[in-house]
Amino acid sequence: MNAVFERLGLSAVNAGTWTSAGGWLADEKAPVVDSINPSSGQVIASVRATTAAQYEQLMAAAHAAALAWRSVPAPKRGEAVRLMGEELRKHKSDLGSLVSLEMGKIKAEGDGEVQEMIDIADFAVGQSRMLYGLSMHSERPNHRMFEQWHPLGVVGVISAFNFPVAVWAWNAFLAAVCGNVTVWKPSLKTALCAVAVQHICNRVLERHGYPGIFQLFVDASHDLATRFVDDRRVALVSFTGSTHVGRDVGERVARRLGKSLLELGGNNAIIVDEFANLDLAVPSIVFGAVGTAGQRCTTTRRVLVDESRLADLEQRLGRADEEERVGDPLEPRTLMGPLIDAGD
Repeated sequence: MNAVFERLGLSAVNAGTWTSAGGWLADEKAPVVDSINPSSGQVIASVRATTAAQYEQLMAAAHAAALAWRSVPAPKRGEAVRLMGEELRKHKSDLGSLVSLEMGKIKAEGDGEVQEMIDIADFAVGQSRMLYGLSMHSERPNHRMFEQWHPLGVVGVISAFNFPVAVWAWNAFLAAVCGNVTVWKPSLKTALCAVAVQHICNRVLERHGYPGIFQLFVDASHDLATRFVDDRRVALVSFTGSTHVGRDVGERVARRLGKSLLELGGNNAIIVDEFANLDLAVPSIVFGAVGTAGQRCTTTRRVLVDESRLADLEQRLGRADEEERVGDPLEPRTLMGPLIDAGD
């Protein structure tokens, strides 16, 4: 993994704060967060958390970057995201391996998550040329009415450990083509993945002379996260996590008349009716239940099955369960990696 770390720009101890006004910031007095490999319990590397002073520096820089970025034509903003997608293609395997190493999902899922980042980049590029608005006739002479979309400014992304890179991209790339700057507060459990993504972004931004449209901070507690949610400079907060916490985030953002996007936990069922093809249903049920060790909002928690198919389905699921391979997520034959920690 040393070669992977080198290509991703990682070291034994990494700064966890990046701002366009000061680059990577590291305060020697700030707490150090250890990144743990859930397969072995060993420390992979460490990330130095963000201080309150650094947070203020970052938010001021993000606001200034947003004022500059909004004046860039949307197709040019799309070109920046296209270049991000190309850089991610170069580092897909390395970043996918890091996701598996730090979060615990199997390598195929880690690579697949990076592919989701690439796919949303491609989508956002097309969207950058389709920011349409309606044009309407007016009842007043010599007047016309039309819609024109304006950037919000600073978008905040608070992501969960189970999708440590894809969720950020879903938000950040679409925000970017719309003229917004994104500030990212990743999960403390997968901070190293966020640092690696920031390095990838920085290469593109610096190489092509773009402003710092993607910025990052790591919160060692919940103090800065709460401050972030309450911060009026953050026009929209996108939160992914538990329903309990998401409800509080939504209420706090609404209290200041901000905007929020909430992707929260669910209780998902697969329906197997009397005509179902069990050759398709069984693999879907098994992976839906055990993929990512059940640590995802789309995890299958219930199966609603027609009585006529129940006995056959139970037998097939029993056989499939015996064949599941649990172990090191970087091993190609592994179907289910570890829980990220004892608490989850």
